[in-house]
Amino acid sequence: MDKIEAFTRHFAVNTKKVMSLLVASIDFGTTYSGWAFSFRHEFESDPTKVSAKNWSGGQLFHRKGPTCVLIRPDGETLDAFGYEAENKYFDLSMEESHTQWFYFRRFKMKLFKQEGIGRTLMLEDETGKKGLPAKTVFSGAIKYLKNDLIKESEKRISGGGLTDADINWVLTVPAIWNDAAKQFMRKAAEEAGIAGDKLMIALEPEAASVFCRHLPVDTTSSAVTTSLASFKAGTKYLVLDAGGGTVDITVHEVSGSGELKELCKASGGPWGGTKVDDAYEQFLVEITGPGVMGAFKESHMEDYIELFRDFEIKKRDISTKKSGGKITLRMPVALVEIVKEVTGKTIKETIVGSVYGERIKHHGDKIRVDADIVIELFDEPVTSILNHVSTLLKESAVRGCNKIVMVGGFSESPILQERVKERFSGMSVIVPTEAGLAVLKGAVIVGHSPTTIAERVCKLTYGFASTHPREETCSHPKGRIERDANGDLRCQDIFVIQARAVDKVRLSEERPEIKARPVIDSQTGIGFDIVACSNPSPYHTTERGCSKIGHMSVPIKESSLGS
Repeated sequence: MDKIEAFTRHFAVNTKKVMSLLVASIDFGTTYSGWAFSFRHEFESDPTKVSAKNWSGGQLFHRKGPTCVLIRPDGETLDAFGYEAENKYFDLSMEESHTQWFYFRRFKMKLFKQEGIGRTLMLEDETGKKGLPAKTVFSGAIKYLKNDLIKESEKRISGGGLTDADINWVLTVPAIWNDAAKQFMRKAAEEAGIAGDKLMIALEPEAASVFCRHLPVDTTSSAVTTSLASFKAGTKYLVLDAGGGTVDITVHEVSGSGELKELCKASGGPWGGTKVDDAYEQFLVEITGPGVMGAFKESHMEDYIELFRDFEIKKRDISTKKSGGKITLRMPVALVEIVKEVTGKTIKETIVGSVYGERIKHHGDKIRVDADIVIELFDEPVTSILNHVSTLLKESAVRGCNKIVMVGGFSESPILQERVKERFSGMSVIVPTEAGLAVLKGAVIVGHSPTTIAERVCKLTYGFASTHPREETCSHPKGRIERDANGDLRCQDIFVIQARAVDKVRLSEERPEIKARPVIDSQTGIGFDIVACSNPSPYHTTERGCSKIGHMSVPIKESSLGS
């Protein structure tokens, strides 16, 4: 294993190509999650022939299920996942027997920008109960998805089931997550029963890009007459992966051999579709009055979730073309009653007293809202996305990029699509018909052919901590100096760089060899702290932006010869 892969195994896509009967992917999303798979013979005949589960709940029919977890009162046993978890929690709430159960939704973002994630990270459930380890919730959800996939895939096999050796697993993670979060997901998957040597971690925008590269012309949006599959060598395109929680953006270039090269490190932010949901909830708080939504959620969780299910349907239909018109939104009777109980006013009175005034009308279990009010709910995340893409396109490495590929669930929003096309009118904007499944299905293709991404850009500087004899001619800034067992002065915490931030690194590329030797004759091993740093040229491992990400130990079997 080359040094770069050794340092970054916990978050990089494994480049080892292992033949397997089946490749299975799990896309663990903030809002929705799902699984997909394909058999080796299917991939060889048509890489896009990937099977995925159909999920349904209420009025919603989706190719992924809501990321909802219901855990029994023992705090350990996962009882249900997805729509099943939502529905069972509804039933428990109706019977007023839900208070001891743990219900989690949209908890993936708890890992965003978390440092040093481990078994100590605790999650709070939807009702405010604390105390369950994050690893319990994440691994339980992954285990459910794993078992569900195996059960469905075995229906396609006659004469026996699948063994662990038959399946290679791919788990997707946002490219903008830090190393600790990516490592946490790997450990959660292993705890869910997926062997480490059968598990590959794939970056979401890369998986989506790989999937789109295989699409024929007629699967792209009707306004576009081009296909990623037809891109010639040298073509540069930006991948905008807008999910429920995060937005990942990267730029790829097609190489002469058809493989993909990353031109700049993946970037983005927490600008996914849930930001629109957050804005919608704040809108409801404004028109119902202080304290109402909290009381509504606590006493009528089933209506609260149904309210947002209904809004999810509306989100996919709201367009800037509706500006100037009206949009009908659901207003549960239970919420109307709680407004009266908490505020002493009718819902019509609280609406008139809000900043929206006469722009909203209440009718039974509905409200009629000026379309522009609802369109404005998209402003914060959409503006953040547009500004970031605009900044990224000015970078020298990205010059010549004239295509944007939009994938991820939020990319299915007409408003986001319209705003992107308006802001970047000189570029071709491609939206695959399966934009929300591009990551999930692309991960399966990556599992079958993990060398498709031939070159990446390092997000951080990687290396290891070392020491050396103190000399007057030392070129680095003065740092910690200590005497070793021999009584000699040594400079400590020296950062030995193996790959710098923004370096382009090819698969299987070996870094220059660096020799290390024992400090004392009796030494029986040499230990290396593996370190990452945001600074491209760190001198010491103790500098700001540096952190230890692992440790490697090399035993010395024969120490009698000294150094």
